[in-house]
Amino acid sequence: MLHIVLYQPEIPANVGNIMRTSAAIGAVLHVVGPFPFPLYSKELSRAALDYGTMLEMHVYDDYHHFHATHPQIEIFMVTRHGKRIYSDVGYPNGKPLYLMFGSESSGIPFEILHNNINNTVRIPMRPAARSLNLANSVAIVAYEVYRQWDYENLALNEVLKGSDYL
Repeated sequence: MLHIVLYQPEIPANVGNIMRTSAAIGAVLHVVGPFPFPLYSKELSRAALDYGTMLEMHVYDDYHHFHATHPQIEIFMVTRHGKRIYSDVGYPNGKPLYLMFGSESSGIPFEILHNNINNTVRIPMRPAARSLNLANSVAIVAYEVYRQWDYENLALNEVLKGSDYL
């Protein structure tokens, strides 16, 4: 199972979009605080639409609380400082896999990255670019994981309107 971990997100709309993506792919969402907005704000709800009922989400006061709750997990840290390209990693299936993404303004702290240096990955971009949008980054890496897992448990053709819609 895929787990998405957001470290101290700062923009409600990003969290809402990530909630929607997580629900759509069946990933568990973990939100690590503190964060500067109410977790159930209007902006967040607007971006998440009605997908909240399909979502398993856990909230932690801080990284220490998250780490204490999940001490022995395999976690990949997505960061511009990553040592490998995200698509070059073979993501293991059959056990929980965690992808951590940092805050929009400062990413994942050095201490956390340094302690997980062998599991840091990056998304390639132009040298002058500092970062991609957080919600887009989550979608890019999460869908690579599911591609490697042959889109396990995801619909491969239209279900709601029927395969003969077009």
